Amino acid sequence: MLRNRLLLSVLLLVAWEAKAESISIAVIDPTRVVEQSPQYEAARRELQREVAKREEQLREQQRQLAKLQERLERDAALMSTEELQRLRNDIRNRDRKLKYAQAEAREDLTLRQNEMRTKLGRQVEEVVTELAREKKIDLIVSGEDVFYFSRRIDISDEVVQRMREKYRAK
Repeated sequence: MLRNRLLLSVLLLVAWEAKAESISIAVIDPTRVVEQSPQYEAARRELQREVAKREEQLREQQRQLAKLQERLERDAALMSTEELQRLRNDIRNRDRKLKYAQAEAREDLTLRQNEMRTKLGRQVEEVVTELAREKKIDLIVSGEDVFYFSRRIDISDEVVQRMREKYRAK
């Protein structure tokens, strides 16, 4: 809500300033830009390779656990109490380790995806900024974010100055 109001305020300021001189505004679809970039595809393939290795390790752990559970069901009546208890403990420990490894894999995947998105986002922002400068675009707007604005419409220094004045007035 606040972001939308801020964007509306900036656009109204741009419209007001446009009376004095020509202002150039552009819009991008960041999702399309990212998904159609070769950097995204390369990062996606790398992430899939990393995930595939780990998933195979987890599947192997699951197979070993399943074999132990089959053995327990098949041979429980023939086992001594101590042997039965050891097998149950082994199954319980392996199951716990497997669940932990699965949770850790999910967490690692989420972290890697976030790293990938952040890195790609920075790359997109750099390209958008370069393009804006080359084409002399004053404001580039996406669905919710402002990626670039020219110094001509940047009122940051004025806002900072006013904030300092209000702080001193306290």
